[in-house]
Amino acid sequence: MKQFMMVFFLFLFLNASSQTNANIPPIDKSPMDMSYFPVNFPILKIQNKATTPPVMRVVYSRPHREGRKIFGELQPYGEVWRLGANEATEIEFFRDIKINNQKIKKGRYTLYAIPFPDKWTMIINKETDTWGSFGYNASKDILRMNLPVATSGPVENMTIVFEKNAKGAELTMSWEDAKVCMPIEF
Repeated sequence: MKQFMMVFFLFLFLNASSQTNANIPPIDKSPMDMSYFPVNFPILKIQNKATTPPVMRVVYSRPHREGRKIFGELQPYGEVWRLGANEATEIEFFRDIKINNQKIKKGRYTLYAIPFPDKWTMIINKETDTWGSFGYNASKDILRMNLPVATSGPVENMTIVFEKNAKGAELTMSWEDAKVCMPIEF
């Protein structure tokens, strides 16, 4: 009887463990990442080294190249792109800023791009919390601007960072051999 009870409880334990793990989603191939300006703001804040409040942040999923041709194939030229993978990329401004001489109010927005070989049309859209670009609605755009594509060394994991400049910062987007910079004034 003791053996039966031990086997029975072992069966219950293993069954419960497998059901618990079934609720945990697998690790995403394109992990979500976040970039701040000032760069590394959360780390500076916990170290009591933040001298200014945050101006903006971008939240995006980082797809991997994995030997694929990205622009013109995986992401066709001339089509709206979520600027990453999975959920559409979001940008949040913690204060009013200017892009292309247009004032954009403090708030959270979705960031899209339409890539071409020589330029990207960058789009800031007021629709948030959307997956991919499937629900993209141009009537909710608050800004569209064309930016030149520069070439960079090969970039395996799509990367979006802020880089300080004289008037504020540039949102720099790099993947494959393309690099696009969007100036933001504040």
